Amino acid sequence: MQLRTPRDRNGTFEPQLVAKGQRRLDGFDEKILTLYAKGMTTRDIQDLVQELYGVEVSPTLVSEITADLDAEATAWRTRRLDGVWPIVYLDGIVVHMRGDNGRVSPHTMYVAIGVNLQGHKELLGLWLSETEGAQFWLSCRTDLKSRGVSDIFVVCVDGRSGFPEAIRAAFPHTKVQLCIVHLVRAALKYVMDKDSREVAADLKTIYQSATVLEAEEALKKFATKWDVKYPTIAKQWRLKWTDIITPFEFPAPIRKAIYTTNAIESVNRVIRKFTRNRKQYPNAESALKLVYLAIHEASKKWIMPTAGWKAALNHFAIVFEGRMPTG
Repeated sequence: MQLRTPRDRNGTFEPQLVAKGQRRLDGFDEKILTLYAKGMTTRDIQDLVQELYGVEVSPTLVSEITADLDAEATAWRTRRLDGVWPIVYLDGIVVHMRGDNGRVSPHTMYVAIGVNLQGHKELLGLWLSETEGAQFWLSCRTDLKSRGVSDIFVVCVDGRSGFPEAIRAAFPHTKVQLCIVHLVRAALKYVMDKDSREVAADLKTIYQSATVLEAEEALKKFATKWDVKYPTIAKQWRLKWTDIITPFEFPAPIRKAIYTTNAIESVNRVIRKFTRNRKQYPNAESALKLVYLAIHEASKKWIMPTAGWKAALNHFAIVFEGRMPTG
């Protein structure tokens, strides 16, 4: 649309609806970004804008609008963080990305979500890697430390190789707990459908025990009942037992707060929802940018603190006496 802007002799006239030099209406870029954040591809955005507004949007225009996110996402990923975090959840989600060799291969997007002293969730970091080598874990923990994180009370992880060891190397006084949801899910992979409900119920008696001794007794009973049919399950739980029983060291309010990584599972669902239309990503920047948008959208709902947080915080102050900030 061609516009002829009125002009006066002194050049003081300022248009109100369409400013001088403006090429797009106010809010148009935000609408494009919202569609992009919802997981729509460039072609989807073109078709929708054409249908709603009768305007043809070129792929170049969409790229120009989303390109501004690169600096914003980089600034967000490198921002300073609080020094002390009572709870941190770590998890990974697989995305398919074109690598430097030109081939598309699965990469893992690692997500770290912290619960601050006020009980609110906050995404701490995103890291993309094709492998889980020691060098990668070193870079993750170095990133958190360089951005200000000095102490974490409890870390909940999904059991991926290297997670617990990497945490203990960076934060030796941090308690590590394996996510019960992931443990049960991994166990049920070995179970036939007809037995899955009963096996899950028997596993529940283990992790919902009142004490460690009670949990150990429940694990023995589980092994006696199921080892003949599914010997792998009890064996895996025994191998990871030290990190499974971490919640039993804490009183009920803390145990309830760290019980599972449901907090990060909900974030992963948001990421999957926004990325399901994209079968692959051309590069790491594209994948990180879209996940950043997904998290930005999800965080709009993070307005309430964790349920029962005040009670948990009081017990954190007692259990981790001397490490809780006083200011």
